[in-house]
Amino acid sequence: MSKRSVFFVSDQTGVTAETLGHSLLTQFDGAQYQSLSLPFVATVAQAAEVVQRIDEAGRESGLRPIVFATLVDDQVRAVLRQANALCLDFFAAFLGPLEAELAMPSAHASGRAHGMSNLVSYAARINATNFALANDDGAGPRDYASADVVLVGVSRSGKTPTCLYLALQYGVLAANYPLTDDDLESDELPAALAPYRSKLFGLTIRPDRLQQIRHERRPNSRYASLPQVQSELRAALTLFGRAAIPHLDTTECSIEEIASRILDGQHLERRVRL
Repeated sequence: MSKRSVFFVSDQTGVTAETLGHSLLTQFDGAQYQSLSLPFVATVAQAAEVVQRIDEAGRESGLRPIVFATLVDDQVRAVLRQANALCLDFFAAFLGPLEAELAMPSAHASGRAHGMSNLVSYAARINATNFALANDDGAGPRDYASADVVLVGVSRSGKTPTCLYLALQYGVLAANYPLTDDDLESDELPAALAPYRSKLFGLTIRPDRLQQIRHERRPNSRYASLPQVQSELRAALTLFGRAAIPHLDTTECSIEEIASRILDGQHLERRVRL
């Protein structure tokens, strides 16, 4: 069975087109797609080449392609609309109504959504990312006093990627602390965390999923065995309950949802404007 081709076309990085397009496609269960992102399509000539690729994909699959586009130049958009495809132009759909409501024309300037026009926000994201990397995995001295949130959980429960996502997307200063066997055997909160109880947020995960993740890292090891995984997760949940640490099961959550729930649960605000 042929897969329908889906194109994400943008005059910049394509992040907006991909994010919105994928969000819409998730509402159609069972449909299969072959997707391709085409960023930095900024000229009429480049748009014409894109049209050729779209039409060729449609002929090969026998299915009309779907195109999600974020293009601000009217001439470039006009060329793209010549493709034999369903073209969903996000800017065309929303800029017109906004111009009418605000009684002013839009700038038609590309690169504003994900560029470096706001240097303060960009610097905040870089600073937060450096902070997350410097305060990863609890080894050595860590600056928990400066952190907005400290993620706590057993190894491979998703702490590091979540910290980095919080930094890049929100400019949040996120550190993490991996619970060791000694921590899990103790009745007390680890000494390094005790002064920062209000900043703590726990991450847990279903045992079978954690075993799968650990097995990919260290196959057939005690670290990846189901009894070890189950024991660690039980002890971590007990610690979260004893110390009144809010926590989240990340098994069925995307990293976007995990980050949003942490921000909401800890009452944290976005430090940067993307």
